[in-house]
Amino acid sequence: MDFTIREAGPGEYERLGEITAQAYLGDGLLDFGESDPYLTTLRDVARRAAEAVVLAAADADGTVLGGVTYVPAGGPWADIARDGEAEFRMLAVDSAARGRGVGEALVRACVTRAQHTDARARIVLSTQPAMHQAHRIYERLGFARTPERDWYPYPGLPLITYTLDLDTATPKTD
Repeated sequence: MDFTIREAGPGEYERLGEITAQAYLGDGLLDFGESDPYLTTLRDVARRAAEAVVLAAADADGTVLGGVTYVPAGGPWADIARDGEAEFRMLAVDSAARGRGVGEALVRACVTRAQHTDARARIVLSTQPAMHQAHRIYERLGFARTPERDWYPYPGLPLITYTLDLDTATPKTD
């Protein structure tokens, strides 16, 4: 890896918020484009960092390449996590850094924290059906689809779910 994964610092919040917003916009994941109200949430990394853990991937020179919000246990950023589960959301990689393994490294960092730092039994996530690249990462790392947990945050936006049991499994490396 030619980058590191670490907690995002306050001086990186604005860039990471813009990477996240542009990833969602560029991939056509927001119903209302630039006027989508969810953009405010995507850009508000300071709030996420105050209420959860925001991890960043950065080059050796400190350039932020992407990030993810990791939710160790409950709180305002947990959508589907139950007791004993961690969750992650808003995984995003700058378009210029895609294909370098940044997204996978961020997911692995969440898995490691859930398993070793927070002693969670499983890690869960919600994703849009159109996020095919992300689905490939999750499946490659051993996450399983859990259709019984799929949900709608609001009408017309289905979210599908994945889980990885951490007490008996290690994420796949191939």
